[in-house]
Amino acid sequence: MPYPSKTDRQTILSAAVKELACKGIRDLSLRNLAASLGLAPNALYRYFSDRSALEAALANEAARRLEQALRKAAGGCEPVTSIRKMSSAYMKFAKDNRHLYEVMMSLHAPEHDAASLNSLWAFTVEQVQRIAGPDRAAQASVALWAFLHGAVTLEAGQVLGDRKPASGLEFGLDAWLMAVSTPAAGEAAFSKTPRSKRKYNRQRTRRTS
Repeated sequence: MPYPSKTDRQTILSAAVKELACKGIRDLSLRNLAASLGLAPNALYRYFSDRSALEAALANEAARRLEQALRKAAGGCEPVTSIRKMSSAYMKFAKDNRHLYEVMMSLHAPEHDAASLNSLWAFTVEQVQRIAGPDRAAQASVALWAFLHGAVTLEAGQVLGDRKPASGLEFGLDAWLMAVSTPAAGEAAFSKTPRSKRKYNRQRTRRTS
């Protein structure tokens, strides 16, 4: 049996990832994890005060691994290709690491470390900005993430079964790329309208309202 002094946070976290992959989040506990490591439960409390702290650490670990996958997929590619490859890598990660992904997408207390989650978000915005521009990068990133998470959820739940065409993901991604690659319709129309005409339109609107 290993002594508590010979364990560390990363060893415990790696064991937790394996336990999670085999049994899922519902059966994950510090007591079961300690038993799998041949340790007394108290040995784990030095590193994780409770299950909530362990789940937050697993979420951070999931984000770190997902960012690695996205960086590898996007490396050296032009912007549109990067987004397409990142989207495929995101879907693959979620499918291959279902329970770890589930923990990452769960609610966690703000006091826990979220460095990797923040880094994942920053990298996503950085890549999206190459297409959408700095002003719309954050909101476009939220839209992309929401689309991919929705696709992952539909795939995992088999909600639509055979009625869900495989081309739906490509269709949605094409629509997103089209939206972020061009200025918003209202912004484009406003910028092309002469200032004098915009003033006239505002005055006319006030008179007719």
